[in-house]
Amino acid sequence: MSAEAQQPNKVHRIGFLIAGSRSAYTTRVDAFRQGLRDLGYIEGQNIVIESRYADGKENRLPDLATELVQRKVEVIITTGTQASSAAKKATTTIPIVMGAAGDPVGTGLVASLARPGGNITGLASISPDVSGKRLELLMEVVPKVSLVAVLSISNDPTSALQLKETQEAARSLGVHLQMLELGESNDFDSIFGAAKKARAGALDVLSSAFITAHRKEILEYAAKYRLPAIYDDREFTEAGGLMSYGTNRIDMYRRAAVYVNKILQGRKPADLPVEQPKKFEFIINLNAAKQIGLTIPPNVLARADRVIR
Repeated sequence: MSAEAQQPNKVHRIGFLIAGSRSAYTTRVDAFRQGLRDLGYIEGQNIVIESRYADGKENRLPDLATELVQRKVEVIITTGTQASSAAKKATTTIPIVMGAAGDPVGTGLVASLARPGGNITGLASISPDVSGKRLELLMEVVPKVSLVAVLSISNDPTSALQLKETQEAARSLGVHLQMLELGESNDFDSIFGAAKKARAGALDVLSSAFITAHRKEILEYAAKYRLPAIYDDREFTEAGGLMSYGTNRIDMYRRAAVYVNKILQGRKPADLPVEQPKKFEFIINLNAAKQIGLTIPPNVLARADRVIR
């Protein structure tokens, strides 16, 4: 039975707290909307979505979260760890659904995956060892590289957890890492200039909502400096990046609508287990490889879930 049939006179107000820009998150927001439509929610008829964009500026999240609370939304959807944390600090009563948070247990967002507790639940986008696997795949493509630049977000707890895994993988692979941090200044010339000066031979981009917010710039600079790069999200590869290994974020935001539906039907977030990633996809863009004069080994190509030609 559709939501409209269940509550014909009720118009639900949903908040969407987004760390990035409207353009960077269009596909994910659209996927969430489609998920709602599949469940019988029609915007303007039985549901209203209030979206707030931080445009890649972390310090805007607390005020935007408070604004959604003041709008008296029934559920808040969040993008990433920092947006989820801002929403959690803004309210202890309004249910929060994480669209794709890195490690909600490790960052303290929930008590456990099975029993999250409090007013927050949703989907986790990272599982153990995925960051190490990403570096392994990169090194299979550029085995002679001895220094890999790692791009992360300063003061991002999820980046810190991923970085620890990446460092462990680097030790076992015998490769050195150069840390590049993207902060409030967003000085890409300095960041990528440092990688060039150190003669980094490849780039590993860690997962973060704010990394996604700057997808366009990161792809442009990786191409400019001819750095073979691997990302955690297929949207980077589809937009011209070389490789990606991670969960399908678009599908995750579609599934977030299922959580919203359950909550609107009366379920408590504390009783809804956080969903872990079940499938990871490896995507290669051969056009990007050609542009930087890189040949992808046949054995790596054969393992790709999708090859963009």
